[in-house]
Amino acid sequence: MTLKAIREAILSGDLAAVGSLDLPESYRGVTVHADEAGMFEGLASRDKDPRKSLHVDEVPLPELGPGEALVAVMASAINYNTVWTSIFEPLPTFKFLQRYGKLSPLSKRHDLPYHVVGSDAAGVVLRTGPGVHRWKAGDEVVAHCLNVELEGPDGHNDTMLDSEQRIWGFETNFGGLAEIALVKANQLMPKPAHLTWEEAACPGLVNSTAYRQLVSRNGADMKQGDVVLIWGASGGLGSYATQYAINGGAIPVCVVSSPEKADICRRLGAELVIDRSAEGYRFWKDEETQDPKEWQRFGARIRELTGGEDPDIVFEHPGRETFGASVYAARRGGTIVTCASTSGYLHQYDNRYLWMNLKRIIGSHFANYRESWEANRLIAKGLIHPTLSKTYPLEETGQAALDVHRNAHQGKVGVLCLAPEEGLGVRDGSLRERHLARINSFRGA
Repeated sequence: MTLKAIREAILSGDLAAVGSLDLPESYRGVTVHADEAGMFEGLASRDKDPRKSLHVDEVPLPELGPGEALVAVMASAINYNTVWTSIFEPLPTFKFLQRYGKLSPLSKRHDLPYHVVGSDAAGVVLRTGPGVHRWKAGDEVVAHCLNVELEGPDGHNDTMLDSEQRIWGFETNFGGLAEIALVKANQLMPKPAHLTWEEAACPGLVNSTAYRQLVSRNGADMKQGDVVLIWGASGGLGSYATQYAINGGAIPVCVVSSPEKADICRRLGAELVIDRSAEGYRFWKDEETQDPKEWQRFGARIRELTGGEDPDIVFEHPGRETFGASVYAARRGGTIVTCASTSGYLHQYDNRYLWMNLKRIIGSHFANYRESWEANRLIAKGLIHPTLSKTYPLEETGQAALDVHRNAHQGKVGVLCLAPEEGLGVRDGSLRERHLARINSFRGA
């Protein structure tokens, strides 16, 4: 009854009452189990099925520590790190939890034989721990996924460089694919008032990642007029990069894998689109050998679209499959900014195209709190739009993860947690009305 009362208070808008309600002893969360970490041994990555490894379990409510908050999660979303967790690649995440558990008596809570996953959440603060002053019970929030300790000097210029930096719900426990999540208070940001719960949940990780990777001085530091090659430009990450390029006065060249995904990019405002499947690019002759002639054909196609210009910036995240082409395609003195490596971590490229043409490779990983806050601010102002394409109930999180694993999705895939249905949580109807077409662009509207 306790969780039901919390949900009813939130749905009725009686947020002031949330802090006075009792907390439940347990809640439902999406988990992987340590004793199943070997279940996919011998299978190719593509054949590993998240529906078999992701469970919806009743789990005990974790202890609330200093500087932390418990959040009633109305909705969450699937990121590729949840796919990696569910297929136990590149290694089971229990090693992350064990390492974190050795840091302090408080972090020992995270070292459990089950892992509650998920790195996105939109919901309402239930309780805050000692030392939390900015947030209170009843606040509507979204959570970004940077978990930092900040007890050493390394992270105080850029928290992503903190020696104890972790991705919440991937390298920590008690993540967002659940009815309740445990976060540090400095993960919280205001929920954009014109979005539903599921729309608000989907930008957190990918929007902030795209902002740092493309816009921030810590990434490519994009400027007006830059030609930006964006791989997977309609996907969960690339769709935000496409919007940042357009809004920032750059010229996106969007690479997609189907006519439907090409249409999405055009609805976002992109004019230069390459359907790599229709045009038949094959950057690898076989598992061991790349094909430089395909790089050259790809580069020629980009110049055909741009009037003879090579990309100033390559927004690179597929990794192994595309990295050789990315290094080749960037202009002399250009930048390849990379994260994720969803097609493989071991990159191969011809270094002559890098060193002789003075190109740069920049590694980028999520975003610091300031970058995440700025990225969320742009969402809240209706300048960047959520890229949600489909939403599943919590019980079908395995299928949602399979969609992302098999690239059978576009934009982000959401998950309803405490929210009983889609479409709830909008507080600013006028702003929503002004931007409704863009908000719905990923649903084919």
